[in-house]
Amino acid sequence: MKKHGLGSYRKREVAGHRLSPETLMMGYGYDPHLSEGALKVPVFQTSTFVFRTAQDGKDFFAAMAGRRDGSNEPPPGLIYSRFNNPDLEVLEDRLALWEDGEAALVFSSGMAAISTALWAVVRPGEVIVHSEPLYGGTQTLLQNFLPQFRVGAVGFPAGARPEEIDRVVAAARAQGRIAAIFVETPANPTNSLVDLAHCAAVARRIEAEDGYRPPVMVDNTFLGPLWQHPLALGCDLAIYSLTKYVGGHSDLVAGSVVGARGLIDRIRKVRSSLGTITEPYTGWLLMRSLETLKLRMTAAMNNARTVAEFLRRHRKVAAVHYLGFLQPDHADYALYRRQCEAPGSTFSFEVVGGEAAAFRALDALQVVKLAVSLGGTESLASHPASTTHSGLTPDTLERIGITPGMIRLSVGIENADDLIADLGQALAVG
Repeated sequence: MKKHGLGSYRKREVAGHRLSPETLMMGYGYDPHLSEGALKVPVFQTSTFVFRTAQDGKDFFAAMAGRRDGSNEPPPGLIYSRFNNPDLEVLEDRLALWEDGEAALVFSSGMAAISTALWAVVRPGEVIVHSEPLYGGTQTLLQNFLPQFRVGAVGFPAGARPEEIDRVVAAARAQGRIAAIFVETPANPTNSLVDLAHCAAVARRIEAEDGYRPPVMVDNTFLGPLWQHPLALGCDLAIYSLTKYVGGHSDLVAGSVVGARGLIDRIRKVRSSLGTITEPYTGWLLMRSLETLKLRMTAAMNNARTVAEFLRRHRKVAAVHYLGFLQPDHADYALYRRQCEAPGSTFSFEVVGGEAAAFRALDALQVVKLAVSLGGTESLASHPASTTHSGLTPDTLERIGITPGMIRLSVGIENADDLIADLGQALAVG
């Protein structure tokens, strides 16, 4: 089975009616008659693929290396599962639909997606401008690893106003060529927002002044692909830990990038060299999960609103960082209304009594699981300061708003009343 020649299996309209992504997840990009009539895409558990002729092999490898007419297009056929695979090609087609992007790539993890995308655009002596806080792995990559290759990183706080972002960008440009603008919004775990349209405007301004455009890369894991669409706001890449909502069952690890074909093809070549692609069975699991993505994310979002309301009223909770509670007088309110379609289902709250009280509450949970990660069918709680963001200094944690009493809660699809009962008894212990 190959992408080309699928005819009606790649149509996105019926009688002039544009089909929604949740409908297209049931069959887009796959012709059952190329796979013995199987309704679902089979698992192509193979390392390599047979060429019809020696010339096909030559042509495929020439295309993959960009030697054929100088093109960076992907090879016209299947070669080797480090480069392409039927499960992953269909999956990439379907992932691109949610963002209305031209192309997508899948990776072995969210961090593989982030690091491969950055390696495709960054060179020694250049600078990455980024929001903060970021996911702990991303923050470690930018602050501890890339500097070993003479790549700088300059951050601005999530929630910064446009003029503050502009000042940070100006300071970064004084240090070197800006290779990329990398943002995560909502921020993990504070839920502070970054103005994506302004970041895109900054990239356009740099392009007008210096003749090149630093790509704006957005970790869209918290709200995407349903509740926020970075590409529609002028950004270049939407990046995901597919482990989270898209996978959604806490049984796989994967990542993806979605964007314009030219940039995606540059990243594809680096992925082929580094071997950061995911494997066929994971791709198959992700296609299964995409079919229920909207149902799961909507159910979790509705639960989260109910749980957040309970926590906001609890005497042992000092603050709840839930986007649905933003008021018109909050600095992020207008941005939220402009940029996000819903508040999602992951948020943090602060327990009165600091780390000791937070630990007592976490240890007492019986329904909610004590684990890192988010976006699964089950509810998960974690302590960011001592786990996902433990690599940051105390000063950095304080500066970006991660307090000792903060608990991050990813609300799943259980009965909301059961979650409230569990959180209530745990807070009573804490």
